[in-house]
Amino acid sequence: MSDPGRAEVEVSGALPEPVHAATGLPVGKAKSMFRLGFEVFIQNKLAIVGLVVLALAVLFCFVAPLFYRTDQVTVNLLQTNLPPGPGHPLGTDETGYDELGRLMVGGQTSLAIGFAAAIIATIVGTVWGAIAGFFGGAVDAVMMRIVDAILSIPILFLLLFLVTIVRPSIPVMIFVLGLTAWLVPARLVRGESLTLRVREYVQAVRVMGGSSWHSVLRHIMPNVVGTVIVNATFQVADAILLIAYLGYLGLGISPPATDWGGMLSNGSAFIFPNYWWLIYPPGILIIVVVVAVNLVGDGLRDSVEVRLQRR
Repeated sequence: MSDPGRAEVEVSGALPEPVHAATGLPVGKAKSMFRLGFEVFIQNKLAIVGLVVLALAVLFCFVAPLFYRTDQVTVNLLQTNLPPGPGHPLGTDETGYDELGRLMVGGQTSLAIGFAAAIIATIVGTVWGAIAGFFGGAVDAVMMRIVDAILSIPILFLLLFLVTIVRPSIPVMIFVLGLTAWLVPARLVRGESLTLRVREYVQAVRVMGGSSWHSVLRHIMPNVVGTVIVNATFQVADAILLIAYLGYLGLGISPPATDWGGMLSNGSAFIFPNYWWLIYPPGILIIVVVVAVNLVGDGLRDSVEVRLQRR
């Protein structure tokens, strides 16, 4: 006499559908979740607006100078503080530089430092947090106490100290901002790692004799990519604002290079003569770009949110 349960299995079929290790879902559904995440992102109209604005800012700073060529090195005291007019759509500044071309050059500095510093902070923070969270115990305690100790120092104060002992330049600013901004992603990734290390697929690697470093690189870090990407967008916005702070305080990039914060600082000296073209353009660009990056970050956060992906 045949077993009814066995007969049911034989009739229904086939082998169970393979499961994706990272999500715990069937492979087909796991793949569709990436598509669903993209759909959630494009449904966020503000995120799309932010992405378009950010793309336009990149084109303005890095592509437009190829067509609108200006001399941003030689000082021309014969045409200082000229109002907007023919030949100078946004006028000139106190040293005779074309203000529109200056905005492009300053934007190159601000965006390049912002993105590069965010990449460094994300990489360092992700590796640090993944190692601390996976190994736990004394390793986690020591590594996170280092993070807590550095976080206890106000970041702006630490930046002011660092830029006063070294001559500000683009590589130095990238290095300084990157190595002061990795603390937040380190704590975020550490929290995710504490959860992931007890998952079945990570435990299976240990049972099969896999090394701890293999688990960190192959399973922990790839599975925190959503949190890392979202945080990286906010790191870009924070870095751009920090550059603007330092530039406004006169501790930014040395001339003839410039950034939007430095331009705003120079323009603030001409508030009473009402040279508005030296103040409003860099200030508006800082606000618009930072808001755009934050909107993109909000959209990415929604797209990687599991609860929203399964709705």
